[in-house]
Amino acid sequence: MICCLNPRCLNPLNSDDATTCRACGKPLTRLRGRYRTVEPLGQGGFGKTYLALDEDRLNTRCVIKQFSPQLQGTKSLEKAIRLFNQEAIRLDELGEHPQIPTLLAYFEQEGFLYLVQQFIEGQSLLQEMRQQGAFNERQIRDVLSDVLPVLRFIHKHQVIHRDITPNNILRRPDGRLVLIDFGVAKQLNDDPSGDAGTRVGTEGYAPMEQFRGGKAFPASDLYSLGATCLHLMTQSRPDNLYDPLNGRWIWREYLLEQKGVAVSDQLAHILDQMLKDLVGERYHSADEVMRDLNADSFLPAPQSVVVSSPKVMPSSPSNPPSRPPAPPRAATSNPPAPPSRPPTSQPPTSQPPTSKPPTSKPPTSPSPAPRPSLSAPPVATPSARTANRSLRCIHTLMGHSSWVTSVALSPTAPLAASSSLDDTIKLWNLNTGEEWMTLTGHTRGVNTIAISPDGKLLISGSDDYSVKVWSLQSGALLGTLLGHTRDVNAVAVSPDGKLFASGGEDRMIRLWSASTGALVKTLSGVAGMIKALAISRDGRILASGGLDNKTKLWDLHTGEQFQTLIGHVNSVNAVTFNPDGQFVVTASKDKTVRVWNARSGELLRTLAEHIRDVSAVAITPNGKTIISGSSDTTIKLWDLSGGRVSYTWTDHSDTVNAIVTSADGKYMVSGSSDKTVRVWQLPPA
Repeated sequence: MICCLNPRCLNPLNSDDATTCRACGKPLTRLRGRYRTVEPLGQGGFGKTYLALDEDRLNTRCVIKQFSPQLQGTKSLEKAIRLFNQEAIRLDELGEHPQIPTLLAYFEQEGFLYLVQQFIEGQSLLQEMRQQGAFNERQIRDVLSDVLPVLRFIHKHQVIHRDITPNNILRRPDGRLVLIDFGVAKQLNDDPSGDAGTRVGTEGYAPMEQFRGGKAFPASDLYSLGATCLHLMTQSRPDNLYDPLNGRWIWREYLLEQKGVAVSDQLAHILDQMLKDLVGERYHSADEVMRDLNADSFLPAPQSVVVSSPKVMPSSPSNPPSRPPAPPRAATSNPPAPPSRPPTSQPPTSQPPTSKPPTSKPPTSPSPAPRPSLSAPPVATPSARTANRSLRCIHTLMGHSSWVTSVALSPTAPLAASSSLDDTIKLWNLNTGEEWMTLTGHTRGVNTIAISPDGKLLISGSDDYSVKVWSLQSGALLGTLLGHTRDVNAVAVSPDGKLFASGGEDRMIRLWSASTGALVKTLSGVAGMIKALAISRDGRILASGGLDNKTKLWDLHTGEQFQTLIGHVNSVNAVTFNPDGQFVVTASKDKTVRVWNARSGELLRTLAEHIRDVSAVAITPNGKTIISGSSDTTIKLWDLSGGRVSYTWTDHSDTVNAIVTSADGKYMVSGSSDKTVRVWQLPPA
C-alpha cells in the first residue's frame, strides 16, 4: 500500500502501483524519493503520523510525522512550528540511545514539514494495562528501573520530556521500555516565557509548575512518571486519586478498597515523594529515586553506599603510586597488520555465512609502547570506622563509543582491558587512568575477552564469528581462530595457560591450544546458545551457561559433561567459581544470582535483590563476597554466608555487563552499556 499525504484526504490508502490518490486525486509521491508512507498511525493537533518504509535501507520501517496544524492565528501557528522544530532538535541533541527513538531525518517538502524517526515495535503501557489488567508492585518496580535510567540520560543532556504518560512509554518485544514523543520536550535552561499561560503536557500527569508559567525541571518528569505508575496500578486516571480538599493523594486507599491490594511502605514512600506538590519536596534527580528503589532496607536508613566518581585516581599518602610518563597511544589505522593466523598451526578455515557479512575494516596492530609499571593501582587502606566512606569509584575510564561488553585484568601489571560493541579492545593504565593502547582487528562488536595467567596473551571473541589472540605486551595480533559459525559470546583461559575455551550462538564450545592455536576438542551436547564460560582454579571443571536456562559442568580433561544445574527460569548470563572450586555462582536474566554445589549440583542459595536482569557476577579472592551487576544499573556486594546485600553502587547509568576483581581483592573493574569502565575500591577482607 501507499498512503496519500494530503492531510485532508478522507481515504488515503492506495495500491502500490497507484500514481495518484483514488480519493482526492493528489499525486502519490515518495518523500525525498525514498520514504514510502504505507499506513496512517494517528492524528493530533499538529498533524498526522504515518508508518513508512525507507527504500534506501532495505524497506526498513520508520515513523514519519507530518506537520499540518489546523490552527487559527499567527501566534498559534508560530508556536506550533516552534514545538515541531523543537522535537527534531531535542532528538538530535540526545543522539542514539537504545530506549529513545532515533531521529533519521527532518526536512520540508511541498509546503509541509516532516520528521522521520526510528520505528519502535511494541505496544504502550496503556495498551498493556487494558489488555492484561492492573500492574502489580513488581511490575511497577520494573517500570521505574527501566525508565529512570532513560530520564537520567535525557536530564544529563539538559532535556526535560514534559509529557510522560502510559501512552508515551512503549514496550519492545525484548521487554525493554522506550520513551517516545518528545514533541513538547525543552531544554532545562530555556526561557519559560514562551510557554507562559500554556498547558504543557497531559492533564493529570503534568505537575502544576508546567501549567503555571510553563516551567519544568527534572523533578517535573519524575512527577509525571509517578502519576503514570499510579494509573498503571489502579487502572484509574491520576485525577481521580487526589483529594483536593485535603491536598493529599489517596491512591493507597483506592488501591486497597477497589483492588484489595496493598503495596510496600518503601514503594509508597518513593511514589509519594515523586508526587509532592512542591518541586523542592520531590526527588531532584532520577539517581535519587534509583538509590531508594535499590536500597537494601527501608528508608531513611538504606545500607546502600553511593558516592561520586572523581575524575582523577587518588593516591594513598602512605603508598604513592608509580606514575610513569603517559605511554604513547597506539596507532589504530596506519601500521600494517600481521597475518591473521595462529603462530604455528592453522585452525579450521570455515568462514561466517554471507547472510551476516561483517563490515570491511582492515585489522591493525599498534606499535609497541612501554607497559605500565608493576605498582598496583592506588587504593587507600581505611580504618574500620571509615571503611564505608572509602568504598568508592576510584576512576571512570572513558573512550569507547559503544557498550562495554567485557573487562579483564592483567595478573602481572596494573593493566585493565575492555571490549566493546565499537569493534575495539582498549588497554588502560590503572596507575594513571589513561588509555594505553587500542586493539583493532575485529570487524564487528567484541563480546568477550580474557587474559592468560602469565599476562602475555589476550583472547577475544566477536560478532564476526572469530576468536583472536593478541600479545598483551606489544598489542600485536598473533592469530585469528575460525570455526564458530555464529557470534562468539564467551572465552575462558585455563589456570595453567595451556588452553582456552570459546562458546557462542552456534551452540558449540571449542577448546584451543594457547601455544599453537590448534583446535583441541569440540564439546557436544549443548542445547542452547552459549552466553558464559568459566574454568575452575584447579583446571578440572569448565562451566557453561546460556539460553537454555541451564548451567552445564564439563570435565575439562575428558570433555565429558558430568552435571547440569537446573533452577533458573531464564537465560544464564554469567558464571564463575569460588576460589576452591566447591561452588558455582550463576547470574541470570531471571533477576537472580544462584550458588550451587559444583559436585552434587545442589542449589545452595538464591540471591534475589536485583530488579532487572543480572548480567555479570564475580567472587572475591577470599571467597566471602559475591559481586553482581545488573541492567537495573546497580552493582551489589553480597555476603556469601548470609546471602545479604552489604553494599550497592548506582554510579553506572546503564546495564553493568562485566565485573572482574583484582588478585589481591582490593579493587574491581566493571564495564557498562553506558560506554564506561569503572575502577572501584572494595571493602577490606
